[in-house]
Amino acid sequence: MTEMKNSPDSNGPLAARDLKKSFGGNRVVDGMSLALGPGEMLGLIGPNGAGKTTMFNLLAGTLASDAGSIHLSGTDVTRTSQQGRCRLGLSRSFQIPKPFSRMTILENVMTAAQNQAGENVLRAMMQPRLVAKQEQANVARARDLIDFVSLSHLEDQPASVLSGGQRKLLELARVLMTQPRVILLDEPAAGVNPALLDLIIDRIAQIHAQGIAVLLIEHNMEMIARLCPRVIVMAAGKLLAEGTPQDVTRRADVIDVYLDGAPA
Repeated sequence: MTEMKNSPDSNGPLAARDLKKSFGGNRVVDGMSLALGPGEMLGLIGPNGAGKTTMFNLLAGTLASDAGSIHLSGTDVTRTSQQGRCRLGLSRSFQIPKPFSRMTILENVMTAAQNQAGENVLRAMMQPRLVAKQEQANVARARDLIDFVSLSHLEDQPASVLSGGQRKLLELARVLMTQPRVILLDEPAAGVNPALLDLIIDRIAQIHAQGIAVLLIEHNMEMIARLCPRVIVMAAGKLLAEGTPQDVTRRADVIDVYLDGAPA
């Protein structure tokens, strides 16, 4: 087993300490701590009902924690909104992407751009050249990202034409449009056609190679093994194990709760 590295460092890209969350008296996240290192790709695995998605929602700001703290690059964001965390460099994907179905692929990606002058009515009226220049830059960036996820041939098509795997790729482009430093990816391989799985894995690896820190929830252990040097395992809302994918999947307690008694 590798040395434990999960003690939270509030100066790292993302750190959570002793997070707790209950619903109707049921403790779903129970004192969970997590530390994501600079430029790290960290896997988060566990059985259904372990609390992984709730943990993600706490980190992203979609849910407020009952107790504990969250730091983003040294800043305490425990009570900061999801939008505020996004402005500070934290972005997330969703297990089931829900793009704007009637908007084009290009328009969908552009909606993720942050701090737009045109969103302020007064600035839009007083600084039309600035708004136009920013809009042109956003179009160029969105097109680059659409090309990065191999959807350029569908740029002007409505999002409703996309397959499940293509929606995952669109989700990646939208996440990158926010110019994040930390990305939370919630099961990017779920429901994906095998033909697109290698493409998604490759694009995530390229994102990581740019120095962006990534926290990845995924049930596909092959994908986890290919992408994540370090994995943490949740069970019943708590940290169960930590180490390399090979190490944790050989542990008897992980096999018992996560792998149905069969070694990986």
